[in-house]
Amino acid sequence: MASAAACSDIDVVAARGTFEPGTLGVIVGDPVFSALKRKITGKSLSSYAVNYPADLSLTSAATGNADVVNHVTTQAAACPNQRFILVGYSQGANVVDNSIGISSDGAVVGSPIVATIPAALAPKVAAVLLFGNPIRALGKSVTGTYRSRTIDFCANGDPICQSGGTDVLAHLGYTADADAAATFAAGKV
Repeated sequence: MASAAACSDIDVVAARGTFEPGTLGVIVGDPVFSALKRKITGKSLSSYAVNYPADLSLTSAATGNADVVNHVTTQAAACPNQRFILVGYSQGANVVDNSIGISSDGAVVGSPIVATIPAALAPKVAAVLLFGNPIRALGKSVTGTYRSRTIDFCANGDPICQSGGTDVLAHLGYTADADAAATFAAGKV
């Protein structure tokens, strides 16, 4: 069982994309965390890199899903006033989708749900920031409890999140959305 980190006001939980380098992910996680630190003033922020393979194995997204739920549950118990911002890019978006109860089964590098953030902790999730979300290519999106707290970026032509998309490079351009995502999240905390 991982021990809880120090109690910050907001813990940014980031699930990187498949094979994405960087602490939280160089394309999305790291730039979004930097933007959040600029936009959310007067509150302390910590970050957590979801511990999962982020590879093409059939259990990768499920491993990340279990880690997100375990981390949020552990942190919420240790830090009752802490809130969370969930960030997911590509396969990491599947991880976050599953963790909030939206199955990514059948999506590119998706998996069935193995765990969900307990309903009692849902109010602690201030914002959900998704980029290149594979469930969108299936015509699905975040619905229910988390919908109003979710922003979901899909670049035009991105084949991972847009059915029929053919612009592979579009999937690599989400750094450009870091500021918009941070502005959205800042409005929710």
